[in-house]
Amino acid sequence: MEKVSSPDGTGIAYEVRGDGAPVVLVGGAFNDRHAGDDLAEALSADLAAVTYDRRGRGDSGDTAPYAVDREIEDLAAVIAAVGGHAFVYANSSGAVLSMRAAAAGVPIDRLVMLEPPFRVAGAPPEPEAYLATLVELTSTGRAGEAVEYFMTRAVGLPTEAVAQTKQSPGWAALERMAPTLVYDAYVMDGSRLPTQLLSGIAAPALLLGSTMSPPWLRAAAEHTAAALPAGEYRTLEGGFHSIPAPILAPVIVDFCG
Repeated sequence: MEKVSSPDGTGIAYEVRGDGAPVVLVGGAFNDRHAGDDLAEALSADLAAVTYDRRGRGDSGDTAPYAVDREIEDLAAVIAAVGGHAFVYANSSGAVLSMRAAAAGVPIDRLVMLEPPFRVAGAPPEPEAYLATLVELTSTGRAGEAVEYFMTRAVGLPTEAVAQTKQSPGWAALERMAPTLVYDAYVMDGSRLPTQLLSGIAAPALLLGSTMSPPWLRAAAEHTAAALPAGEYRTLEGGFHSIPAPILAPVIVDFCG
């Protein structure tokens, strides 16, 4: 593990596997840098795969007050540390952060993104007062309630599945990252497709959907690709909001090669 200092002084932890052109992996909700370990290993034979802890997660710091611009600066700092420009693979809300970074001028050469969860036609609506509810729960020490609220109301998991997850050893880690659900909500900015922002991104972009994801998530990826000047869309075999590393890695290498 190495650390780079973001412009506001926050230390951002990252790891590099392999040699070659760098590809930075940007995680979504509840993802620290270790969530990308399998994919980074699969990519490392062809690229320098970089995983990092977004602020408030893992070994990275978390300087108040939060702003999306600070997360964009974090990603820029990691890219500067690994060579000054990079490819990016990002999933879910991490994909939205990456697009905001590209639009802000961060030197991203190409983007590969899995299912940015914009609420396009056919998607369930964002819960009423979603951000305010997350802020209330996390600021009053109710991390577990925040995790459960996100899983049931934002993701749409059944309460029975969440109850099982609460009994798992990983629940405590989810509670520790609960405050970053607020950060992701700011990144998503109401989950509307930001067509004007997307129209200003020149980097080639590959949007991916998984065969086992709900149709609206695949549709969100398709709509995002259509709104980007150099966007394209593909569906890959995968699970719910995920694609296995052995399937995903060759696609990333081919697109970024």
